[in-house]
Amino acid sequence: MTSELERALSRRSLLRGGSALGLNLGALWQAQAAAAQVQRDGPASGRAGRAAGGAARAGRIRACIFVFHYGGPSHHDTFDMKPEAPAEVRGTFRAIKTSADGIRICEHLPLLAKQMHRIALVRSVHHAMTAHDSASANLLTGRAPVGGDRETFPDTPQTYPAFGAILSRVWQPRELPVPWAALPFVMNNVLRNPGQTPGFLGGRCAPFQIEVDPERLAYHAETLRLPEGVGTARLGLRRGLLRSLEVPDAPLSAVPETAQTRVFYEKAFHLLDSEEVRRALEIERETPKTRERYGLYPGPGPAPAPSGGRQQGYGSKMRGQNLLLARRLVEAGVPFVNVYDFKQQGQNWDSHDDVFAQLRDHLLPPMDRGLSALLSDLDERGLLESTLVVSVGEFGRTPKLNASGGRDHWPYCYTATLAGGGVRGGTVYGASDATGAYPDTDPVTPGDLGATIFDRFGVESHTQIYDATNRPFPAAEGEPLRSLF
Repeated sequence: MTSELERALSRRSLLRGGSALGLNLGALWQAQAAAAQVQRDGPASGRAGRAAGGAARAGRIRACIFVFHYGGPSHHDTFDMKPEAPAEVRGTFRAIKTSADGIRICEHLPLLAKQMHRIALVRSVHHAMTAHDSASANLLTGRAPVGGDRETFPDTPQTYPAFGAILSRVWQPRELPVPWAALPFVMNNVLRNPGQTPGFLGGRCAPFQIEVDPERLAYHAETLRLPEGVGTARLGLRRGLLRSLEVPDAPLSAVPETAQTRVFYEKAFHLLDSEEVRRALEIERETPKTRERYGLYPGPGPAPAPSGGRQQGYGSKMRGQNLLLARRLVEAGVPFVNVYDFKQQGQNWDSHDDVFAQLRDHLLPPMDRGLSALLSDLDERGLLESTLVVSVGEFGRTPKLNASGGRDHWPYCYTATLAGGGVRGGTVYGASDATGAYPDTDPVTPGDLGATIFDRFGVESHTQIYDATNRPFPAAEGEPLRSLF
């Protein structure tokens, strides 16, 4: 077989036509790089050295699991309740005691209440984006989108990169098989939600995308699938053939058209060789008891709710399993994992009507069960101190209930939770005012959250990243919340 390929393919056609070898993963990355104008390496004394500088610092955590509650949970009815406020503000839920003295949270989060000694609440997150798309972009990148506050704008090669992409860029000298994974789908509004891509950092910093199969209660990644009939032995032959046709000791610049090809094929082979990542996706290896601990909801789920049914959202019965998979990826050596709680706008946390029934019956129980199981599981496995767990939505909800018994978009003050990774549990950072409308003390921006994550990895906020035109940007537009750790 190898000799036939050698006769049939010239060196140029081999390097141009990766699909002829079945190396679809490398071809995909090459296409992503071309479409997004992958940033050039630039002068050796300039950008590359500065970007790598942050990674050389002593890291404090090994991993971060970033849980994004798409749609915007109500902070008033979860982690920042106002029992003394007027009825139209405080709502109908009771605040209950937790394992942390002086901290009370919603009665429908009983399992997380028992974990509060491990959790820090940041009750003063704020920004100015009131639309889902712009707010998601702001929260997931730490920067307000250039297009302003609006819906239905697409990601482009010029948009700001997600946190995982920035870390991927800084960590490139480490040659990690998977520096950044995203699961269990790509979020969508009318278009794909911005903030999920590498933006101006290009295809080399794209996430390892994992997709859920709700019917099989399983996960897969297309980039790990070999062509039919191609096993690891045959893949090794193809890799050897590819190398045998390269010019020995030739610099990449000597053959410009193949420079990016070589980079992406090597990355593809590196990932395909990673058995740890491949096994991590096989969530069926977990015992039924463990899977049930996180929440496993086979079958059609409860009856549809009056306002459309968040429980009918794609893959909603796998919400707890997503967190279990994130734990498995961390164990496999993936340092940054995005978990998107819901896929589609209209079937998520966006409760403009009947907010209390939606939260009580469909939204809060799986979150309570899954997040509490994740924290306990990480602790039992000795991973909690080295793994930072962040959970947050793109915004909170209005202080006053609307005429439909719901709460509308409110980015001006809401809550994020942090646990593990050295967090001083049972603490509160910042405070909202009497009605939860605006920060009263210590306001926190999405850029501050990003800077905090980077700081825990040992990456300084002022570490420089560059777009395709060599314009410099700081890794984060904010300051780390070091007093939380």
